[in-house]
Amino acid sequence: MSATSAPVETKHDLLTGTEWNPAQLREFFRLAAEIKAHPDRYCTVLAGRVLTLIFEKPSLRTRMTFEVGIANLGGTAIFLDHTSTRLGEREPIRDIARNLERWVQGIVARVFKQKALEELARNANIPVINALSDRFHPCQALADFFTLQERFGALSGLKLAYVGDGNNMCHSLLTIGARVGADVRVATPEGYEPEEKIVAAASRVARETGGKIEILRSPEEAVAGVQAVYTDVWASMGQEAEAAERERAFADYQVDEALFSQAARDAVFLHCLPAHRGLEVTGGVIDSPRSIIYDQAENRLHVQKAVLHTLLT
Repeated sequence: MSATSAPVETKHDLLTGTEWNPAQLREFFRLAAEIKAHPDRYCTVLAGRVLTLIFEKPSLRTRMTFEVGIANLGGTAIFLDHTSTRLGEREPIRDIARNLERWVQGIVARVFKQKALEELARNANIPVINALSDRFHPCQALADFFTLQERFGALSGLKLAYVGDGNNMCHSLLTIGARVGADVRVATPEGYEPEEKIVAAASRVARETGGKIEILRSPEEAVAGVQAVYTDVWASMGQEAEAAERERAFADYQVDEALFSQAARDAVFLHCLPAHRGLEVTGGVIDSPRSIIYDQAENRLHVQKAVLHTLLT
């Protein structure tokens, strides 16, 4: 797809990852691959456009890849630091949204609560992109499956095991995985499962795409024979007070060499980062040649450029 080709038809925002159907996702991944292969063809698609980045949480990969991506596409990014003051505390979110839509052409928001993101989207007549919320992390999951497509060539039927907390990352892997026809297995202890509504919605889509969604207790059952093993931190930002309790709950869910050895011989390890070596994953696994964590991080840039191209051109 060239820079002048019609963009993927999509809804106005990217809030959950459910906005695109399977055919649109396939087209989106083709666009991301084209942008990665030929970045010079896309260096002016956001010329004259300004986007604001509103971040309630600290960030390395998300902030850098969006700021670099916007610049690479010829646009300008303005960062609004809300790590000390939450959205809505100083003035209503609806007023923030209605002001921003008068000045900029898009909002990238990294927030504690999905409802804050949705309030921005309801009140801003410009694209709003979820750069992480408590329920979803769609840009990361899009980059993850794009990375797996690069590695294995096809996503339909690919087996991915997610071992750990049923958190925002888990929700997005289920949501996007179902749409690409993957077999997504989640192993998590009792009480830490992904939301039932998100699992049910992903399962409905998977039945249509030939994918499969499984929620399991046993990490060994989940990992057996899969091409990709994924984990995330046990205590996300905002859950620091639960860290000790969560370490006890997840003690049997560490991705170590013994567990990883039960995956397919060509299996790869993924993590959205930052990682805690010695907790959710051992150093021997995350720093091994079969770890593709830095490929994931690089592809955040290319995939987010494709998101920006899709929503703003």
